[in-house]
Amino acid sequence: MLKRLLPLTCLMLLWFGPLARAAAPVDVPVGGALREARLQGLNGPGRALSSFRGKPLIINVWASWCGPCRSEMASLERLAWREDSHRFAIIGISTDDYIDKARAWLSDSNATISQFIDANLEMENMLGASRLPLTVLVDARGRVLNKIYGAREWDSPEALRLIGQAFGPDAKAAAR
Repeated sequence: MLKRLLPLTCLMLLWFGPLARAAAPVDVPVGGALREARLQGLNGPGRALSSFRGKPLIINVWASWCGPCRSEMASLERLAWREDSHRFAIIGISTDDYIDKARAWLSDSNATISQFIDANLEMENMLGASRLPLTVLVDARGRVLNKIYGAREWDSPEALRLIGQAFGPDAKAAAR
């Protein structure tokens, strides 16, 4: 029986394999423009991703169960509260499967940054969040400038330099 199923299985993989790959979502590479997406609010109202255009954007992709994600969140909050942070926006995208777990962690952490949940994996796939945390630097036109995997202290001198280099002269003052 197995000898008869193996050739049939191989034939199906050859026939349907390319179709499955073609339908798989493709992440936006560095230099590419983000597609439109509707963001479901976690600690505020939902918004269209395009509503953030017009100023540089820092997107942090996280999950409540991710220790490194949780540890870097405080530095993103400090970055958002800097006197000169008005030159760019910062948002968070939770990849949690359960909205109540994400909301509970945000409540416990006193998060003030606009946070959204990625209920359909749309943002996770678009940004290429194959591992967490992921922080994506996006220019004012919606183009991906950099993808940084792993936790950082986002208000450290090194991270501020990285942000200033990515966003250019207008954001350099905000990164000082």
